[in-house]
Amino acid sequence: MWVAEMDVPLAEPIAAVLQHAVEIGDTGYAAGHAYAHAVKDFATDRWQWDGFPADSAKSVPDVMMGIVEVLRLISEPGDPVVVNCPVYPPFYAFVSHAGRRVVESPLTPEGRIDLDRLGDTFRALAGQHAVYLLSSPHNPTGTVHTREELTAVAALARESGVRVIVDEIHAPLALPGAQFVPYLSVPGSEDAFSVLSASKAWNLAGLKAALAVAGTDAQVDLGRMPEEVAHGASHFGVMAHTQAFRAGGDWLDALLLGLDANRAVLVDFLSDRMPAVRCQPPEGTYLAWIDCRNLGLHDEGSQGPGVVSELEGPARFFLDEARVAMSSGHVFGTGGGGHVRLNFATSQANLRAGLERMATALTRLPDPKH
Repeated sequence: MWVAEMDVPLAEPIAAVLQHAVEIGDTGYAAGHAYAHAVKDFATDRWQWDGFPADSAKSVPDVMMGIVEVLRLISEPGDPVVVNCPVYPPFYAFVSHAGRRVVESPLTPEGRIDLDRLGDTFRALAGQHAVYLLSSPHNPTGTVHTREELTAVAALARESGVRVIVDEIHAPLALPGAQFVPYLSVPGSEDAFSVLSASKAWNLAGLKAALAVAGTDAQVDLGRMPEEVAHGASHFGVMAHTQAFRAGGDWLDALLLGLDANRAVLVDFLSDRMPAVRCQPPEGTYLAWIDCRNLGLHDEGSQGPGVVSELEGPARFFLDEARVAMSSGHVFGTGGGGHVRLNFATSQANLRAGLERMATALTRLPDPKH
């Protein structure tokens, strides 16, 4: 229950289109704009947004590489990139790899954007060509940002001259009770960028293809992206992602119902059997952010964000004592220590078995109050 991929069979419409391509020998280069137009139709149907800029979209190998390429278009080495910690660990690694420096603006204790703190951060960086890298929905907390929150973000960014790049890879995974809002659909986002794909929602991480899109005032910037960047998207990836957005809706609906049921199992189990830990039910994604600080399992030796395979504190305990692998909170940056990220996109049998093993392991743990 560690890495962010799902224990699900490939959606039949996607499998069929890939199988047909192999049968007819269609293994050449990707071409055309079908991917972007499939996303546009999906956005209109699912998010009630008909403004997806399909005609100017750029193919990129995957979401993180797309983010790096956009950073290169609008910032220079050494420029600040603001992130809301705790956040997806590659935000730190890829920003640093691109020669930019990460500036943290922590979330609220409830896992939402702290608009007051974000505004202070933006104002402190005014004139420094700052970029804000937003995870929407947020990884690891599963927070689905509201239209009001995103509109406020756009206003703050405009006020301080901060450019916004939004990672919307989990966009189709807003769970029942929440509604995903595309950042480029809110007022004030005209100079912003979004990078997204079908990778997480349809389990296509091994088939590389993503899209970078820009608001109306950022079209010229996106147009400067080198043509060779698009060559990193694989033909099968483009084909699979296009089919996911075009014909994978029924499969996605069934998936979301299953994830909703698993979310309920997880939250109820933690409340009943592991009351010392806390978990705000995620509004989106299939990731749960579990606060284990009351267990007294410290992240000894951790010094801020690290690679996702590093394990400290509760993640190390549950792997060693329960044989359950989860992501260690400290790698998600400030505020992540003492937490674990659990992937609940598996069968209920697997989920329950893992939770039972975790609960049993806790019975062998000394009471931290003594």
